[in-house]
Amino acid sequence: MENCRSAEAPGRIEFLGNHIDYNGGKVLGAAINGIVCALARPRKEQTIRLFSDSFENDAVDTSIRNISHRKRSESWANYPLGVLWALKEAGLFPDSGFELILSTDLPLAAGLSSSAAVELATALALLQLSGHKLGKSDLARLCRRAENEFVGLPCGILDQGVSAYGEKDHLVLIDCVKESFSTLPLPKHTCLWIFDTGIKHNLVDSLYSQRHSECKEALELLKKQQPSLPCLAAASEGLLTSVHLPTPLSQRALHVVRETARVERAIKLLKDNASPKKIGELLFDSHASSRDLFENSCPELDFLVNELRGQPGVLGARLTGGGFGGAALAWTGVEFSQTEARATATAFKGAFGHNPSIHRFEASQGARITNPLEKRQSDSL
Repeated sequence: MENCRSAEAPGRIEFLGNHIDYNGGKVLGAAINGIVCALARPRKEQTIRLFSDSFENDAVDTSIRNISHRKRSESWANYPLGVLWALKEAGLFPDSGFELILSTDLPLAAGLSSSAAVELATALALLQLSGHKLGKSDLARLCRRAENEFVGLPCGILDQGVSAYGEKDHLVLIDCVKESFSTLPLPKHTCLWIFDTGIKHNLVDSLYSQRHSECKEALELLKKQQPSLPCLAAASEGLLTSVHLPTPLSQRALHVVRETARVERAIKLLKDNASPKKIGELLFDSHASSRDLFENSCPELDFLVNELRGQPGVLGARLTGGGFGGAALAWTGVEFSQTEARATATAFKGAFGHNPSIHRFEASQGARITNPLEKRQSDSL
């Protein structure tokens, strides 16, 4: 392990604020105790070797001078390569080659932003090799740039920001216009459960980019009526009514406006130490909006949310992440146990022929430099 440098970054659960980050509103998320670990070792030569335990047969070998976009089975490497490209653009590039090994206990393509965790863990490991440091906000922005401009996904700052700023037993609040970050205590005696449908989604090649374009188009039409409108999240329902946006732009915009109001309501309830049940209802309402207005749900996610609503101890449930597959979040009291979780899984299997994967997470700390000899155990079920 001589000369090795290591770091870890958590996945995140989008608690509330679906597709709001790139529309300029506020979002709430939780960093979780499911992580990506990055181990970097310098090489004297200018070659790079990238390895992931999730893609064992698809290691990538290249040169430090050839940071090019990968396709097909090697496309997983675009996330660490994107970080390397962004570091080079920022003048923070390692001056020699290296080996980078990535390992994770996060389920892939489940809406937990394993990609952002890969980016932050990679950046922190490589920054150690180059002898540079970045603050949390600059780290999040650099990794978002890697995903926007190199990987090609037009995401906002939610994923990278939550992974960078996570705190134990807290939610991360991001104002996506100001790109300011803060935390709010998560109500005590509550838990975060993920039910992974098993439907894998590649957001770069999916409807995510289409929704992004629809929101952008809706904003452009609204600005003809109200030129000073800074972002879609700042629009009012009255403005939407007066402009008469065409379908489906009207639906996308209405989701954004109402989801923004739900986040603002949740922030107030959290600060007032309100009943978790009141906050949980906002999660159910969010899912209904994603299903009916933003249309980024699917039958499997809808089934899980409906089943969870009937389970004792469930405070709220909704799809989490980009949607179009992936996972549902259940925010519960401590009385919700593995027994209730498996009852939900059994009902799901009866409807769709297979069990969803079940994971119980805690709100945990954000990305950090680690000791390469540290050991860690997963808390997934």
